[in-house]
Amino acid sequence: MDFSVVLVGAGNMGGAMLKGWISNGMKPENITVIDPGISERFKSTFLKSRIWHSETPAGISPPDVLVLAIKPQMMTQVLPTLGGLIKENTAVVSVAAGTKLSTLTDVLGDIAAIRVMPNTPALVLRGMSVGCANDKTTDEQRDQVHSLMNAIGMIEWVEDEKLIDAVTAVSGSGPAYVFHLAECMAQAGVKAGLPEELAMTLAVQTVSGAGELLRMSEDTPETLRKNVTSPNGTTAAALEVLMGEGGMSELLAKAIMAAKKRSEELS
Repeated sequence: MDFSVVLVGAGNMGGAMLKGWISNGMKPENITVIDPGISERFKSTFLKSRIWHSETPAGISPPDVLVLAIKPQMMTQVLPTLGGLIKENTAVVSVAAGTKLSTLTDVLGDIAAIRVMPNTPALVLRGMSVGCANDKTTDEQRDQVHSLMNAIGMIEWVEDEKLIDAVTAVSGSGPAYVFHLAECMAQAGVKAGLPEELAMTLAVQTVSGAGELLRMSEDTPETLRKNVTSPNGTTAAALEVLMGEGGMSELLAKAIMAAKKRSEELS
């Protein structure tokens, strides 16, 4: 990744991206972080790793890629201050939920703009991101952003920005669904007679282990499910409930449509 990046915002997602970029061989001197609220401990980390930090955009040279990892409600306040960071070939990337490509171009002008929806497993470099670029974005700029987001997990691309709302509902909000599954499994285990701590350990390890098996296996989720399910066995009895009328499939469909609708409203 031999290009320059300015990262605006060093919170959880920004910090995850920094970790991934450095782990994937990006030169620290090619990275500048703008954030007025960084702790002294974080500042010392930047100094040790030779990442330049500034509280404002003043005096910073325009980068190849400008990444906005700030909260959506801060976008209207921050965007007008960033005009000096954009040169002819600068790609502007937003990872803020609900921030449209038009939001970027309305303020910053006729720029290469890319909207990316990551998710929180990026914090452990296992994120799932989906990007959408405008017509001004070149193949080289798209490749640069692909490498940046690939450093914190996986990235896929869509051409229609409207699909980002569905992406948000599935993968953006999706980790919360999985966490809730672990919660429910642990609670059910307690009701079945298990000690609370043991029930939580079983649920967490089962969910994380099954996810890793799913990631590493060449089989589909359906095949893996069938492999676990013996005819007339315990798993089959449980799945009869989960896959029955009003079960998990219907509930998740309703949940994802609700999240998609809310994403559309926020956008």
